[in-house]
Amino acid sequence: MSTGLPLVGRTLVVTRATDQAGTLSAALAARGAQVVELPVIAVVDPADGGAALASAVAGVAAYDWVVVTSPNGARRVADRLGGMVPSDTRFAAIGPRTAVPLLAAGLAVDLIPSRAVAEGLLEEFPSPPDGAGRVLLACAEVAREVLPEGLRAAGWDVDVVVAYRNVEPDSDPETLAAARGSDAVVFTAESTVRRYTALAGGPTPADAVCIGPVSAGVARQLGYRVVEADPHSVEGLVAAACAWASR
Repeated sequence: MSTGLPLVGRTLVVTRATDQAGTLSAALAARGAQVVELPVIAVVDPADGGAALASAVAGVAAYDWVVVTSPNGARRVADRLGGMVPSDTRFAAIGPRTAVPLLAAGLAVDLIPSRAVAEGLLEEFPSPPDGAGRVLLACAEVAREVLPEGLRAAGWDVDVVVAYRNVEPDSDPETLAAARGSDAVVFTAESTVRRYTALAGGPTPADAVCIGPVSAGVARQLGYRVVEADPHSVEGLVAAACAWASR
């Protein structure tokens, strides 16, 4: 008899950082999945302790736009603002979940692109006023160059500031063994694809559910059979996992 739970009998690996895995793991478990949490990255402050970000945010009034590309960066920008709401600076977030920390801090988010990827943000980002304008881009220590290069090509003066960095935590051998024996692995970033695959010694298990085109592209290059979420969100990931299980 069907339980009505599409992921019953399936084991999925969640590779997000420990403090960020809960929502995704709970959503998968609610649909019947057995979840193995194997955090392959940990999010920490930049090497300078956040000094460059603090300095940039202190001068936020000099920028036309502040752009954040992940919830991690958004949280750190909001924390540095400390309740200050710039009157003339606008905020852009790469996706709805990235916007949440800004909105929670009382900041208006003026642009959330329909596609939650750098290319989607570039497609919808306005031209600079009178041919000149300044953007503060808060991102990870290691990040794609698509966004700053695209904004500069459009005429914006872009300052990139490191808001956080990803480091590799120690992995429990038993948990890693359980992950290798699972049915599919769920990826939310390019960095987690590369790190997990290195830990597992290859694309094991062979099936991957990826949040968007960047992580999906890397997963395909590394040999996974990929299902890509649409929309590029936790909700989209869960729907993609259910679609994968029904094949």
